[in-house]
Amino acid sequence: MSPITRTDTARRFTYTDCFPLKSIGHILARYTAWIWGLLQIFGVWGVFVVAFADSALLGMPVDAIVAAYVYQDRHKLLLYVILACLGSTLGSIPLYLVGFYGGEKVLRKRISEQRFLKIHDSFERHEFWALMFPAMLPPPMPFKLFVLGAAVFEMRFRDFVIATFSGRFVRFFVLSLLTLWFGPQVVQLAGILFRRHIFPVLIGVIVLLLAGLWYWQRGKRKRPQSPR
Repeated sequence: MSPITRTDTARRFTYTDCFPLKSIGHILARYTAWIWGLLQIFGVWGVFVVAFADSALLGMPVDAIVAAYVYQDRHKLLLYVILACLGSTLGSIPLYLVGFYGGEKVLRKRISEQRFLKIHDSFERHEFWALMFPAMLPPPMPFKLFVLGAAVFEMRFRDFVIATFSGRFVRFFVLSLLTLWFGPQVVQLAGILFRRHIFPVLIGVIVLLLAGLWYWQRGKRKRPQSPR
């Protein structure tokens, strides 16, 4: 499975005669082609591998890859979402351990004192939502900082895993539905909207989540109980 071919990717980045941009374009083209070649080897597990690497090592285009997989085979939507959630959750565990054993200094040297106190306050008020909400949002949300914060502020490991998986599930599931409606290009549009309108997007996600929970609870109450 290869939604983007090597030839198409190379053409995309060779539109300019400017040497620095052309060099960067070649690097990006080779990097993209390498990722898709790697995904062909792993098959459906490619989503898991990329999500794990994105959380554990370096930033990877996990949203674009999930969208491409879902767009090519919509019947496996839920499988791809779950694999991406598992990979992202398991990939966050090494960083959690770094924060747990490194203590506050690991987090303090990466952010300002004001940001540190703000994250600390959010975990003090409700640690589960303090981690789940950032897990729901796409880049440039610095989710790795909140993973470190969860460990530094002694969030229980079980709750850490559940909050991370839940947030990622909402993120990838909503992304998959939008991909089926609007196509894979929705990833780029979502990134632009998030950068320019972070608070409305966050409020919208929260409203959708609460509406979904309300609808699920309502349906649960309406189910007829089986006679004893």
